[in-house]
Amino acid sequence: MLRVFATLFAGLVVLGLGAALAGFYMLWRLSNDLPSYDHLADYAPPIMTRVHAGDGSLIAEYARERRIFVPIETIPEHVVHAFLAAEDKNFYSHSGVDSRGIMRAVVTNVWNVVNDRRLVGASTITQQVAKNFLLTSDVTFQRKVTEALLALKLERAFTKDQILELYLNEIYLGLGSHGVAAAALNYFDKSLTELSLADAAYLAALPKAPNNYHPFRRREKAIGRRNWVIGRMLDTGFISTYQASVARAEDLVVTPRAFGAQLVEANYFVEQVRRDLYERYGEEKLYESGLSVRTTLDTQMQGQARDALRQGLMAYDQRHGWRGPVDTLAPNTTWTTALTEIDLAADLAPWTLATVIGLSEEYAKIGLRPTREVSGAFRDEIITSTIPLEEMTWARKFIDDKRIGNEVKRPHDVVSIGDIVYVAPVPGEDGKPTHYALRQIPDVNGAIVALDAHTGRVLALQGGFSYEISEFNRAVQATRQPGSAFKPFVYAAALDRGFTPSSMVLDAPFVMDQGPGLALWKPENYGNRFYGPSTLRLGIEKSRNVMTVRLAQNIGMGTVRDYARRFGITENMPRVLSMALGAGETTLLRMTSAYAMLVNGGRQVSPTLIDRIQDRRGATVFRHDQRACDACEAEVWENQPAPELPDTRAQVLSPQTSYQVVSMLEGVVERGTARSVRAVGHPLAGKTGTTNDERDAWFVGFSSDLVVGVFVGFDSPRPMGRGETGGKVAAPIFRDFMTAALADTAPVPFRIPTGINLVRVNAKTGLLAGPGESNVILEAFKEGTEPRAAEPINQGVQDLGIAIGPNGEPVTTTGTSTPLGNGTGGLY
Repeated sequence: MLRVFATLFAGLVVLGLGAALAGFYMLWRLSNDLPSYDHLADYAPPIMTRVHAGDGSLIAEYARERRIFVPIETIPEHVVHAFLAAEDKNFYSHSGVDSRGIMRAVVTNVWNVVNDRRLVGASTITQQVAKNFLLTSDVTFQRKVTEALLALKLERAFTKDQILELYLNEIYLGLGSHGVAAAALNYFDKSLTELSLADAAYLAALPKAPNNYHPFRRREKAIGRRNWVIGRMLDTGFISTYQASVARAEDLVVTPRAFGAQLVEANYFVEQVRRDLYERYGEEKLYESGLSVRTTLDTQMQGQARDALRQGLMAYDQRHGWRGPVDTLAPNTTWTTALTEIDLAADLAPWTLATVIGLSEEYAKIGLRPTREVSGAFRDEIITSTIPLEEMTWARKFIDDKRIGNEVKRPHDVVSIGDIVYVAPVPGEDGKPTHYALRQIPDVNGAIVALDAHTGRVLALQGGFSYEISEFNRAVQATRQPGSAFKPFVYAAALDRGFTPSSMVLDAPFVMDQGPGLALWKPENYGNRFYGPSTLRLGIEKSRNVMTVRLAQNIGMGTVRDYARRFGITENMPRVLSMALGAGETTLLRMTSAYAMLVNGGRQVSPTLIDRIQDRRGATVFRHDQRACDACEAEVWENQPAPELPDTRAQVLSPQTSYQVVSMLEGVVERGTARSVRAVGHPLAGKTGTTNDERDAWFVGFSSDLVVGVFVGFDSPRPMGRGETGGKVAAPIFRDFMTAALADTAPVPFRIPTGINLVRVNAKTGLLAGPGESNVILEAFKEGTEPRAAEPINQGVQDLGIAIGPNGEPVTTTGTSTPLGNGTGGLY
C-alpha cells in the first residue's frame, strides 16, 4: 500500500515539475516575444487639430479620434481619484499586477457563475495600458498572461505617474472621446478643472462599457454607476461622507458638444481653412497631429456679414415673388410627424418649419415643428401660432424673372391648408415671438468677404445663404465676370500713362469690325445713352462702358492685362477689349484683395485666413507675417522705443495713382451708381459691377482700413431681371454690413499721400472752378499735372484714335491691333 502511495506521490511530483517547467517555458517564450514598448516613452497619440478665431475662441476641431493630450500634473486630483477608485485603488502600491485584486476577483466570479452574472476582471491600470497600447482585445489565456508580463516590465520602465498619464489620455469614454480631457468637453462642455465631483465620477464609470451607461439611452443605469463610483471614492478615503452625499444628489446634466465647426456663422470660413490645411500638410497631419491654428476671423464681423448677405438675398428673392410651399401634408399624416421627417438645416435658425392648419381673412394659423432635444429626439408637444397678412404681402406668385402675380389681399392668395412652409419668429418687446413671418429659401445666391486692407487678413467670409444646404463657397470657388467692378484697374493704368481724373474722353457710339464672318461689336452704356466728351471721373462714377473701351484701346490691352496680373485678379487675361469691361472671370476673394491694394497706397497684399499654426508642442510652424522683429523679444520694459517693423510689401501701384483711383471711387458713392452707400455715414468708396443681362451683380468697396466685396447671382448663370444691377442688389448688402461693422468706430478719411494736390474744379467739365461757382469738387492731381487755365484737360478724341465723320459721328474703327474677342463684357 505504501508503495502505491509512494508511486502516486512520485507521479504527482513529476507531473507538478513538468507543469512547472512547461509554465516556466511558456513564460520564457512569452517574455522573449513581448512587443517593444520603447515608443511609449515618446508617446504622441493622434490628437485633434483645433482652429481658433482671432479672439482665441474655438471655432472648429478636426480629428479621427476626439482626443486632447494633457500632462498628468494638470489633471485635477478629484478626477484622478475617481478613476483610481473605479479602476485600480491599489495602483500606487502594486507592481503592475494586483495579486489581492486577482484573489478577490476569483472569489467574486465563483459567486457570479453560480448566480449567472457577468464575470469581473482584475486588470490593473498598468495592465490596461499594456493592452490598449501594445496588445489586441482578444479574450484568451495567452493574451492575459502576456498582458501581466508587460505590466511588470512597464512598471520597471516608467514611473507610476507616467503610466497613469498614458492611461488617462488613451482610454475610450464614449461619444468619440479618447482621454479624459476630450470626454470632459464632449459630455459636459467643460475643461477638466471645471468638472464637479459628480461629473468626474460619471466619466470614471465609463471605461468598462460606455454604451451601457449612455447618458440619454440608459440614464438610470448611468446615474447608478456614477453613484457606485462615488461610493468607491468614499470607501477608499478620497472624499468625505458630506462630499459623497452632495455628489450623489447632483443631477446628471450632459450637454454633448458638436464636432467639427463650432461657430455656425463661420461654416464657409472654417471649411476653407480646413482645405488650406489639407493642401499644406496632407490628411494625416491635419487629423492626427494636434495642430493649433489661429485664424484671422473676427467672430462679431462674421455674424454681421452673414446677416447682411442673407437680408440682401432675401430682399432680391422677395421682389420676385413666391415659388410655393416646401411640401404639402400627405393624407392621413399628422402635421407634427410630417414636420419632424423633413430635414431642417441648423444654420437657418431661427427659421423653422410649419404647417398651415387654418386660414382666415387676416392670418394663417400654423402648427410649428416640435423642439429638438440635445439627444436628438423631438419633444412630444403641439405649438401653434399665426402668420399675419402683413407678413406675407410680399409673396405675390412668381411667374418668371421679369413678372410676378397679382397683389396679395388675403392669406388664401398665398397658402392653402396643409402647406408646409418656412417661417421666422417675429419677437415682441420681451424678445419672445408674438407671431411668425413667411419665408422661403432664396433661389439666388451670393457671397461676401471682408478683409484688412493693409495685411490681407480675411476678417469675415460668407460663401452662400446656407452652408448646410450648399457647401459651394461662392467667395473662393465661383469664378464669375466682375463687370464694371474691374474698371478701376483700367483707369489706374490710364492714370499711370499720363491721364488725369479731369482728362476728357468721348462718350459716343463705338463700332468695331471683328473680322470676316463676325458681327460688328457695338458696346453700349447701361440705358443705351451717350453723353459726349466726359471726364475720367464722370466715366467711372457713372460707369460709362464706351469711355472705358476707348480708354483701354488707347493704353493697349497688353497694359490692362499686366495690371490684372499685377493685382492678382487673373493671370492670363485675353488681350481683347471686352476684358476691359470685366468679361474675364475671377473670384470675389481675388477682386476684394485687388481693391485692398488701391486703398492701402498701392502695396501688395495676399489674402489669408490663417495667422499662425503651432504644432502639438507649441512650436510655430507657420506664420503669415514673415517680418523679423528682434526688439519684440524683449523680456522686460525699460522705456525703450516701441519696435518698428519694416514694410516689406511690394509696391504694385504708386501711392499717388492709388489715391486718385480711391478719390474717384469715393465719387461713385457720393454722386454715382452706389449712392445708397452714403447712408453709412463714414467715408466710403467702391464700384458697382453688373454683367450683361444682369447675370452677375457686384459691389466692392472700402473704408480707409476695411475692404468688402459682395457678389450676387444664380449658381447656374441666368438673368436676374431688368434693373437688378450691382447698385440695387449688391451695394445694399455692403451698406448694411458696413453700417454694423463701423457702428462703434470714428469716421476716418482716406489718407492723402505726398505728391498729391487737391484743386477746385467743375465736377462736369474738369475746368478750374471760378469764385462762387457751383458743382465744384476737389480733384486729386499729381504734382505738375494740375490745370493752370480755365480749359479742359483734354486728351482729345483724335488722341484716342477715334475718327470723326463729317457730321461729328464716330467712324467705325477697323484694323486695330487690339482684337475684341467674344467676351460678353460688363455694364455697371
